[in-house]
Amino acid sequence: MSVVEQLIVKDENTLSFGNYKLDTKTKLKDFEFKGDLYKIKTFYEITKLEKNGLFVYESVPGTAVHNFDAAGDRVSFEVEGKSDAQITLELEESTEYDVTIGNQDAGVMRTNLGGKLILSVELEEDKPLKVVIVKK
Repeated sequence: MSVVEQLIVKDENTLSFGNYKLDTKTKLKDFEFKGDLYKIKTFYEITKLEKNGLFVYESVPGTAVHNFDAAGDRVSFEVEGKSDAQITLELEESTEYDVTIGNQDAGVMRTNLGGKLILSVELEEDKPLKVVIVKK
């Protein structure tokens, strides 16, 4: 896999977004997917995704995300980047989630009062890492 040259693309059920190889901040807004409007901002320092004006995903530094699927009580995606990254996701507030990173059980994590779940991933360029988050 590699970066998403068009910044954000969709297939039938998932989104792929982000380009951590860009030198300058690049944005795309009003991308329609399943009746919702998405906005992507991405470059080497950050990748951020919003849905209908609300926070969904952010990574520092920037990443490329493939097959992002946030349906029901489960979020799954593959992420890649140049170096280790901190990822923040907007989920349900004060809720526990089982987290798996790269087929390794990362344990149970709890969102804060704002619904943010923060996790760190060890990345190598051009080597996607699978992340699965399931509500308990």
